[in-house]
Amino acid sequence: MVDESGNEFNENQEVEQAYQHLIDTYLGTNHRKKVELINKAFNFARQAHKGVRRHSGEPYIMHPIAVAQIACEEIGLGSTSICSALLHDVVEDTDYTVEDIRNIFGDKIALIVDGLTKISGGIFGVHASAQAENFKKLLLTMSEDIRVILIKIADRLHNMRTLGSMIPSKQYKIAGETLYIYAPLAHRLGLNKIKTELEDLSFRYEHPEEYKEIQNKLEHTREERDNVFDEFTTPIRKRLDKLGFNYEIKERVKSPYSIWNKMQTKHVTFEEIYDILAVRIIFTPKDPSTELTDCFNIYVQLSQIYKAHPERLRDWLNHPKANGYQALHVTLMSHKGEWIEVQIRSNRMHEIAEQGFAAHWKYKEKTGLEDDGERELEKWMRTIKEILDDPQPNALDFLETIKLNLYAQEIFVFTPKGELKTMPQNSTVLDFAFSIHTFLGSHCIGAKVNHKLVPISHRLQSGDQIEILTSNSQHVQQNWIDYVATAKAKGKILAILRREQREQQKAGEEVLTHFFEKHDLVFDLNDVDKLVEYHQLKSREELLQCIGKKEIEIGENDANIIRRKSGNSKTWLRFLPFRKKKKDIEIDSAEKTVEKIDLKKTIQLNEETLKSTYTIAECCHPIPGDDVLGFVDENNHIIIHKRQCAVASRLKASFGPRILAAKWDTHKQLFFPVSLNIKGTDRIGLLNEVTEIVSRKFDVNIRKLAIEVREGIFEGEIQLYVHDVDDVQTIIKNLKNVKNLQSVSRMN
Repeated sequence: MVDESGNEFNENQEVEQAYQHLIDTYLGTNHRKKVELINKAFNFARQAHKGVRRHSGEPYIMHPIAVAQIACEEIGLGSTSICSALLHDVVEDTDYTVEDIRNIFGDKIALIVDGLTKISGGIFGVHASAQAENFKKLLLTMSEDIRVILIKIADRLHNMRTLGSMIPSKQYKIAGETLYIYAPLAHRLGLNKIKTELEDLSFRYEHPEEYKEIQNKLEHTREERDNVFDEFTTPIRKRLDKLGFNYEIKERVKSPYSIWNKMQTKHVTFEEIYDILAVRIIFTPKDPSTELTDCFNIYVQLSQIYKAHPERLRDWLNHPKANGYQALHVTLMSHKGEWIEVQIRSNRMHEIAEQGFAAHWKYKEKTGLEDDGERELEKWMRTIKEILDDPQPNALDFLETIKLNLYAQEIFVFTPKGELKTMPQNSTVLDFAFSIHTFLGSHCIGAKVNHKLVPISHRLQSGDQIEILTSNSQHVQQNWIDYVATAKAKGKILAILRREQREQQKAGEEVLTHFFEKHDLVFDLNDVDKLVEYHQLKSREELLQCIGKKEIEIGENDANIIRRKSGNSKTWLRFLPFRKKKKDIEIDSAEKTVEKIDLKKTIQLNEETLKSTYTIAECCHPIPGDDVLGFVDENNHIIIHKRQCAVASRLKASFGPRILAAKWDTHKQLFFPVSLNIKGTDRIGLLNEVTEIVSRKFDVNIRKLAIEVREGIFEGEIQLYVHDVDDVQTIIKNLKNVKNLQSVSRMN
C-alpha cells in the first residue's frame, strides 16, 4: 500500500511539474495571459482522464499536457489552442460531449475540439470510404480554423516521440501515415523543424539499422565538420563585426532522413553527399524597413570573401515560398575547394521558418501589416476547398491529388500584364491555365511563353511570361492528367472527366434499356456481364460509357450472345450500374477475416514460408536483409514489401490495420533476383572485368546484362540472383574497385 501511494504521489508530482512547465512557457510568450482559462481546462481534462493510462504506462493526462506544450513552445500558439490541446481527447475518450465543452469553454474552443474529435484515431480507418471521409473532415475543419491541423500535428509529433511503447506493426502503420501525410502538411504550413523531426522519427522506426548507421557516421564526422565550419565562418565573422551587424552564425546539418532519402534517390553513399553542412546567418535588422537590404548587403560582403556559384543564388526574399519561407540562399566556394550553402535571414524570417503561419500572425499583430504568407495560406485553402467540392471517389487517388502540392518547390511566372504568380515547380501551361480559371484550363490549346508558341504540356520556368490560348472546340482529354503537376488542375480535370463519364453512362443506359425492350429480353445483370466479356471490357460502367460515346453499336449479335444463356436466370432486376459487385463484397469480407490473423505477431520469413505462405511483392522485390513488412490483401494473402516501397507507403497510410511486422530468418539457401545499375567511362576489357568479379569471384548467376555506350560514357543494368543484402553489398564494394567504373548501385 505504501508503494502504491508513493507511486501515485510521484506521478502526481510529474503531472504538476509538466503542467507548471507549460504555464511557465506560456507566460514567457507575448500572448495575452489567460492562465485562469488554461487552469480550468487542465483541471477539467485531468478529472476526465482520471485513472486512464497510455501504452507506456504513464497517466493519460501527460499526453494532452505534452501536446499543449508543443503547441505553445514549438508552434507558438496561444491560450485558445493550449486549452483545445488539453481537451482534445476528452470528447473522444470520455462521456463528455462537444456541447459540454461549448457550455464551459465557449464556441471557439468547442469548434477546435469538435474538429479534432472528428479526425481522431488517425486520418485513416480500415475502409477506403472512411479514409477519404476522415481526410476530407480534416481539411474542411482546417479551412474553418487552421489551429485544428496545427494541434493535430502537435498531437502526432508527441505520438511519434513516444512510439517506442507500441508493437512493430503499429509503429510501421503510424510512421507510414506520418511520412505520407503529416510531414508534408507540416512542411506546407511552414513548420520546418517539426517536419524534419517527423521525418526522422518515421525513418528511425521504419529503418532502425540505417538510421543508427547514419547517426553514427554523423557523429564520427562531427569534428571534421566543425573544423570546416570554423574555418569557413571566421573571415565572415570578422567582416560582419567590422560592419556592426548584430548576428549569430549557426551550423545546419542535414537530417538523417534527408541524407538517407538522397542516398536512395541519387544512388550514392554517405561519403558522396557533399551538402551535409550548410551555414545560417541570422541577424537583427538595424531597422525593420531595411531588413531586405541588410540581407543583400551581407551577401555582397560574403561574395567579396568567397566566390559565389553563379547558378545557385535563391532569392526567397522578394518572392517568399508558398509556406511563407523567406531567406536569401547563396552557395560559396570555400578556400579548400568545397561548395557550402549559406542561408541569410533575419530573426523574424528565422522564426517564421521554424514556426510557420503561427509566427506570421504574431508579426502581423505586432506590425498591423497585411502578410504575404497569410495570403498564400488562404490561396492554398481555396484550392483545397475547390478539390473537396468534387473529390475523387477513390480514397488513394484523393490523397495523391492533395499531396501533389504539399512538398512542391515554387517557381515565379508572369501574366501578359506583368502580374506575378507563384506556381509549384514542374508546372505546365495547363497548370497555369487552370490556376487562373477552370474555363481557361478546359479550353486551353496551348500558350505563348515569352512570345513563343508552346503546347499545353510545356513545363514552365521561373521568370516565364505566359499568354494562354483557347478554343471553344477544345475539350478536356483523359491524357491531360499526364500533363499537370498541381492538385488544382488534376482535381478539375478529373471532375470534368467524371461528369462527362456520368453523362455518357446515362446515355448508354438509355440505349441499353431500349435494346433489351426491343429484343424482348429481361434486364439481367448476368446478361450485362456477358456483354462486358463479349466486347472485352473491364466493367459494366465501361460498357455503358462506350455505348454512350457510340464507340460500341449493340445489335443482333449481342442479342444472340444473351439468348445463349441457361434458362434459370430470368429474375427481373432493376439495372444498377453502380451496384456493389462481387469484388467489393470480397473486400468487405476480407476486412472481417483479416481480424483472424494475429496482427501483433511478427511473421518470420524463412525458406518454408516463402515457398508456401507469403508472396514477394513484384513492385519492390525485397530480399533477405531489407527492412520489410507484411500486408494482408483482400484475399487474406500476406504480401511482403520493402518498408520504403512507394506502394507500401500508401498501404501503411491507408490500410494500417492490415500491416504486419516481418523479419527474415533465411540461411542462404534461397536465391532472389536483384538489379544493379552501373555507370562509368568506357574502355576495352571493362565489361569482362565486371562479369569476372560477379560470376567467377562470387559464383553468382547473372540473369540479364544490358549495356549502352554513348560518346564514351556507358550505363548498364545487371540482374543477378543473390542470397541476401550482404551479397549485394559485397559485390558492389568489389565492383567499385574496377577502374573507370564511376558508380554502382542497387536499383529499387
